[in-house]
Amino acid sequence: MLNKLTLSDARGKLQAGEITAVELTQAHLDYIKTLDDQIKAYITVTEEQALEMAAKADKRLQAGEKTPLLGIPMAIKDVLCTEGVQTTCASRLLEGFRPPYTGTAVQRLFDAGAVMLGKTNTDEFAMGSSTENSGFFTTHNPWNTNRVPGGSSGGSAAAVAAHMAMGGLGTDTGGSVRAPGAFCGIVALKPSYGLVSRYGLIAFASSLDSIGCFGRSVEDVADILQVMAGYDSKDSTSYHTDIPDYKARLQDGVKGLKIGLPREYFIEGVQPATEKAVRAAINHLASLGAEIVEVSLPHTEYALPTYYLVATAEASANLARYDGVRFGVRKSSGDGLWPMYKATRGQGFGAEVKRRIMLGTFVLSAGYYDAYYLKAQKVRTLIKDDFEKAFEAVDVIAAPTMPTTAFKIGEKSKDPLEMYLTDVFTLPSSLAGICGLSVPCGFDEDNLPIGLQILGPFMQETKILQVAAAYEYSTEWHHHEPALP
Repeated sequence: MLNKLTLSDARGKLQAGEITAVELTQAHLDYIKTLDDQIKAYITVTEEQALEMAAKADKRLQAGEKTPLLGIPMAIKDVLCTEGVQTTCASRLLEGFRPPYTGTAVQRLFDAGAVMLGKTNTDEFAMGSSTENSGFFTTHNPWNTNRVPGGSSGGSAAAVAAHMAMGGLGTDTGGSVRAPGAFCGIVALKPSYGLVSRYGLIAFASSLDSIGCFGRSVEDVADILQVMAGYDSKDSTSYHTDIPDYKARLQDGVKGLKIGLPREYFIEGVQPATEKAVRAAINHLASLGAEIVEVSLPHTEYALPTYYLVATAEASANLARYDGVRFGVRKSSGDGLWPMYKATRGQGFGAEVKRRIMLGTFVLSAGYYDAYYLKAQKVRTLIKDDFEKAFEAVDVIAAPTMPTTAFKIGEKSKDPLEMYLTDVFTLPSSLAGICGLSVPCGFDEDNLPIGLQILGPFMQETKILQVAAAYEYSTEWHHHEPALP
């Protein structure tokens, strides 16, 4: 089946003329029709547009053009603006909204010849860790459809894991790329803050949001990042930096590198199978020539409350724009502006989004700003300083991506704090703005995937890709696939 090809194998066959982009795209569209009723990865499938994009890619291929993503079918998280294509943030409030422009990261994929298969499900406005908070439906994990795929980018991760896309875009505010990557058994990359333009990303928390990507190999995500990365004048937080060849060091191995083992990430509450697999992965890296060095990130325990003060405050400000006046759904309840505001926001937002708006509004309110929000920003700086100090001693840090494997649908949805705790190992690096990657490193007793998280210094994506590739090339975990039709 063409949709079972790896991205690199598909690229080779496309460039050799053995297959066409239209054939490859049609194979994916057919499989989506077969499987997505079970997985529910896509909110919108753009079949007609995908085939048109594939036909254009074929013309470029026939002209001899060779770029990494030319003709490659991909999934786009439905928080990224796509001109003329419904973009909902998985919220009833934006149902039917069609942006007048395409976001920079997505446009760069299109310019490189990638094919958009559709827009994928997410927790509403990217607020969640399981993709259960979608305003439309819950996405299911391809490894076990009774389990969550992780969140908030669960739709894209599930699509890639289930061969309904060769690669995918997601967003990571506190772990929303790495978490579903780990739960779905694929590679997931969160770039450093500012490396990939946020222009066209519908904001959740502006100082934390980062556009990342999914693939079934480290090389896949390196290819996608290569296309997306780079300065954009339309994004004031976009970082001026030279973009290296992200694949240049994939074959370099880890001999001589120092890998940090953070003592705060191996704590009570981590699933035994997860800790065993991650420690085995780190020992394997040592056998390849890396030096393992214990490090401390002493403010890790404060990352969770810090994140849920900073992120919710920014969410409260960002989501104030959804008032039923300018775009999105408008609900009417009596006469006047205020009744319309209340009806629109009351009926349009889901429970989790309302919870975060209320918390954020509270911490920004008079009398509480200094006590909560300002103090959280100071602690955020301490967390960032912890990483900078650690990276003076080591090249990268290795740890579990998630404390457990994928949990059952509905298992944590009634306890917000228990749900928030699932991101305990991804939140600190998001607050620090550094890069991170999750790569498959084993399975638990229920045959659910486990992810190894590799964190690197700011703008040092080549380092984490190098370490992840060395691990992937010398193990077999990435070859395992869920049992699908």
